[in-house]
Amino acid sequence: MVRWRRLCAALAALGLSVFGAQAHEMPWTDANDAVGEIVQRADNQGRPFAIVDKRAARLFVFGAKGELIGEKPVLLGLARGDDAASDLASRLPSSLLPAERTTPAGRYSSEPGHNDKGEDIVWIDYNASLAIHRLRPSPPAERRAERLASANPDDKRISFGCVVVPVAFYEEVVRPTLGSTRGMVYVLPEGGAMRDAAAAPRQIVSSAR
Repeated sequence: MVRWRRLCAALAALGLSVFGAQAHEMPWTDANDAVGEIVQRADNQGRPFAIVDKRAARLFVFGAKGELIGEKPVLLGLARGDDAASDLASRLPSSLLPAERTTPAGRYSSEPGHNDKGEDIVWIDYNASLAIHRLRPSPPAERRAERLASANPDDKRISFGCVVVPVAFYEEVVRPTLGSTRGMVYVLPEGGAMRDAAAAPRQIVSSAR
């Protein structure tokens, strides 16, 4: 890991990257280490993939060969933590207590689908109602648009657990990649260690309805 970080840093000084994107396009976060391991192992199985860096509150979307397609700040689950409630599959998101509203870490097989309102989204975990979706209208007190614009990652903790992205980013980056075919989504744990997110599948997503 240390050698990988040093290699990335050396290439960044030359304006290059080991994963096919200009270094200046990708700010340095835990995702830099993660994408190297994913590409090196071919862990994404030839699919487009995304990395959710919870510590930085950013989403990185890559093509099947590891080329960076785009990245943006995102909103995440209100509570810090890497595990989901044990009975989450049988509960409505609105029933979750504040401490249960996490964005659980893991390696997920994603797929495009629709929510109960017919909106197209990307399912990260269908059974747990965990998805990547556009910013939606919300109660003014939540200030979701302001939170997305904030430079402070702590301001991004507000959702029930879903990864919420700006509308334009969803339309221009997420929808043409993860929204058009099966992919992989890696949600890095709060500690940022890639091995915990990519060691083994957390689940396989059910077919979206």
